Amino acid sequence: MTKPKYKRVLLKLSGESLMDPQVKFGLHPPIIQKLAQEIKEVHDLGVEIAIVLGGGNIFRGLSQEGKNMERATADYMGMLATVINSLALQDALENEGVYTRVLSAIGMQQVAEPYIRRRAIRHLEKRRIIIFAGGTGNPYFSTDTAASLRALEMHAEVILKGTKVDGVYDSDPKKSSTAKRFKSLSYIDVLKKNLKVMDATSISMCMEAGLPIIVFNMFQKGNLKKIIGGEPIGTVVHGSDS
Repeated sequence: MTKPKYKRVLLKLSGESLMDPQVKFGLHPPIIQKLAQEIKEVHDLGVEIAIVLGGGNIFRGLSQEGKNMERATADYMGMLATVINSLALQDALENEGVYTRVLSAIGMQQVAEPYIRRRAIRHLEKRRIIIFAGGTGNPYFSTDTAASLRALEMHAEVILKGTKVDGVYDSDPKKSSTAKRFKSLSYIDVLKKNLKVMDATSISMCMEAGLPIIVFNMFQKGNLKKIIGGEPIGTVVHGSDS
């Protein structure tokens, strides 16, 4: 690769991507370390990387386990879970020799820096990977929305949503052998078809700003680097005129 296609990206990963698939909850250090190695390869190309992690491997406020809780309380618990995940990924990245900072939208100065937009941009300029924890700092907003918000604030060129499937399908490929994968979609298509790319708020934000989203399989070795190089991996969500 002579020159990366993107200079600054935001990588969105679910909390479930950090766990042992056989256990269905918690953190799995070998998987986290492999993710860190994939991220480092891209960072070594000179790409500035911001990351947003979900917290569903520890607590998911909208699931069965949180149904009897007051919504705001459950959401705050989910935000705290993202801090745990962020610290785990930070440790894995630093084991790979990459300077990393965790910036939290919820104040906890002993373990993470407070989120300050200009400070975050400066970290990127200094070649540090930054991990945004704590969602937006407000209940009723998902980490998908946090990813769109932070990507726009950081002037990222694209949101890379790493999943366990190789793009967006019209139905669940694990349940249907006839599921069709889309190579590209417009924001409007995603909203109209109710495709589970990211939630409606985050898609609307990206649509308004014209910020593309690439949904891809993060667990296929080398995919992240290929996307950065401009290869057509996964599904691209963009404007209908793109």
